[in-house]
Amino acid sequence: MDLHQPTLDSPHKNLWKQITLFLLTLGIVVICILILYPFLPGIIGAIVLAVITQRPYIWLTHKIKNRNLSAGVAVILVILSVIIPSFFLVQDLVQGTSTMVIFLRSDVPQQTITGFLIKYPTIAADIQAVSNNVDLQSAIRSITAYLGGMLTGVLGYSFGALTQLVIMLFILFFLYRDQEMAIAFARSVLPLSDDETGELLESLRLTIYATALGRLALAAIEGVLAGAAFWVLGVPNTMLWTLATVIVGILPAIGASVVWIPIALFLGFTGHWGKAALLAAWGIVVISSIDNFLYPVLVGSKLSQHTVGILLAILGGVVIFGLSGVILGPLAFTIASTLLDFWRRRNNALPSHVSP
Repeated sequence: MDLHQPTLDSPHKNLWKQITLFLLTLGIVVICILILYPFLPGIIGAIVLAVITQRPYIWLTHKIKNRNLSAGVAVILVILSVIIPSFFLVQDLVQGTSTMVIFLRSDVPQQTITGFLIKYPTIAADIQAVSNNVDLQSAIRSITAYLGGMLTGVLGYSFGALTQLVIMLFILFFLYRDQEMAIAFARSVLPLSDDETGELLESLRLTIYATALGRLALAAIEGVLAGAAFWVLGVPNTMLWTLATVIVGILPAIGASVVWIPIALFLGFTGHWGKAALLAAWGIVVISSIDNFLYPVLVGSKLSQHTVGILLAILGGVVIFGLSGVILGPLAFTIASTLLDFWRRRNNALPSHVSP
């Protein structure tokens, strides 16, 4: 009888071995994620660039048969067409931010707002009636100091951004060279059928296309339209506000209005009511409405999520992952919706129980 005991216990031992292996694998994967987390922007940037430049790279591989050479040439082209122009844009952004920091830390904003309230005592009286217990001078000083400190923090990311850039280009080279291997690895580790894996990967690719190209293209167009209005109306630091419009333009339903509405109010409060009215009209009729016309063309059916879902995905992703959340948020929602769709299909495919 003792000889048969190990055979009876072997299923339980195998079960515990499987559980132990699963927990060990999960723990190691979590540790690896924590190790890679500081480099998340570079990793996401490389994946996005590899996906959106896939077709040009395939064309390049037909011209250059050597994989190492074609990947190297592709990275050089990305540097020339994307990295270097972005560097000059960031340089203008840093210069504009520095000017804004100096402005916010001076007494000019406080004096401007105080002068406006003195010039329009009715508005000042209304504000005073609403907040009798608020020290207006201290509130203005605190707000300007906070904005100045926040903008100063933007200037401190230069070294970190350079590190992420190097990591991104390094990973991008190997994604170009070994993309078939990367896709095969993803297929091997996903616990899905071949058709489901292909559908999931295609959904992720379309989401990256729609988010990185569609939303970014819309944001760039809104930024150009807003920047042209800022330049014509003589708004200071035009390049800074144009880039700010591009950044917030990625958010659906909110977008550029976060920038041009405060600027229009600022123009009005400083006595330029005509310019404020022109900017408000341009913002409502052109800037904020262009999204309704171009979104179906640039994004179309690539991103099938509702506008509310996209907005929450991007905002929540940015809160959790920082700038990488612009991509990771929609990707997480896409994975969730696709997996739920798989569960629904499998449940519908199960044979229903027929009682005798």
